[in-house]
Amino acid sequence: MKRVPMTVAGEKKLRDELNHLKTIDRPRVIGAIAEAREHGDLKENAEYHAAREQQGFIEGRIREIEHKLSLVQVIDVTVIDHTGKVIFGTTVELINLDTEATVRYQIVGDDEADIKAGKISVNSPIARALIGKEEGDVACVETPSGAIEYEIAEVLHI
Repeated sequence: MKRVPMTVAGEKKLRDELNHLKTIDRPRVIGAIAEAREHGDLKENAEYHAAREQQGFIEGRIREIEHKLSLVQVIDVTVIDHTGKVIFGTTVELINLDTEATVRYQIVGDDEADIKAGKISVNSPIARALIGKEEGDVACVETPSGAIEYEIAEVLHI
């Protein structure tokens, strides 16, 4: 089986969601199904069918999270020596060489990626261009509108 890299925060978020689904959402839906059964005829009972559908989604999500967690390889960059090299989990401050604009991204696993929060997937074009480079290096990122060059200003292990 292929291991899937994930940050400590990403794994915690998945475990918290799994715990919430198992301890709060699942019992609530089971209660709704039991209540709907008490109303009688199940063929024409919309509440029953809605609760059963919701139960299916919850059980599917539980299985999906458990599968992801079984494959996860948690990488904690705070315990890795700082070498100035861009690796999975590091936060990278970049300077666009054309516009002088500064951006900051954390390189995370596919499931954790959220560009609005400054988290990019390790498989994204930007991350692939950055991995292995060091502070002061220039990375060229191919985009649909052309190549963009970024200078790696700082690599943080946070």
